[in-house]
Amino acid sequence: MFDFLQDYDLLGAFWTTVQLAVLSAVGSLIWGTILAAMRVGPVPLMRGLGTAYVNIVRNIPLTVIILFASLGLNQTLGVKLGGGDFETINFRLAVLGLILYTSAFVCEALRSGINTVPVGQAEAARAIGLSFGQVLRLVVLPQAFRSTVGPLANVLIALIKNTTVAAAIGVAEAAALMKDMIENEAQLLLISAVIAFGFVVLTLPTGLILGWVGKKVAVKR
Repeated sequence: MFDFLQDYDLLGAFWTTVQLAVLSAVGSLIWGTILAAMRVGPVPLMRGLGTAYVNIVRNIPLTVIILFASLGLNQTLGVKLGGGDFETINFRLAVLGLILYTSAFVCEALRSGINTVPVGQAEAARAIGLSFGQVLRLVVLPQAFRSTVGPLANVLIALIKNTTVAAAIGVAEAAALMKDMIENEAQLLLISAVIAFGFVVLTLPTGLILGWVGKKVAVKR
């Protein structure tokens, strides 16, 4: 019943999905943390820019962002991100698009964690001469990360599923392979079940592990 799968690189497609998810998660965590720092910072201009970015990007469909990265940045402006061939360029552009989109949700998750840190701790840190950056890095963010493992896990799971949008610009990940398989094989339900099972294998352990980590590192107040 599953003999037709031998003609397709199923593991390779899901490996591309994993690479997309991991690279995008790292980039989103970095950029999302910077955005969260901007949103709670003392400079009105930075707060305004951070707020505008989050509110605008969260309300743009991911497909539009991915297509803009390919059609706008690459084909119109010639941005290649150091890639030489078509597949590499589109892969990197897909990662960029996923980072730009997901970081807005990472920012909001972190900002909610920052708001749970008692104001008195930040005031005490400032009273002993720490700068805003030091207060954020040494006092606030460590607690914020610990209290937002659960929400960040949900963002990561959503990111893994959102990698399917990369198929729109020709990235050979699981959704693109599924499209090719459906076009060539008369096994719609079976193919859908196989791809769905693959995503369950990726997302379910991720959610369980990060949920366990979240309980272990939760800040006791």
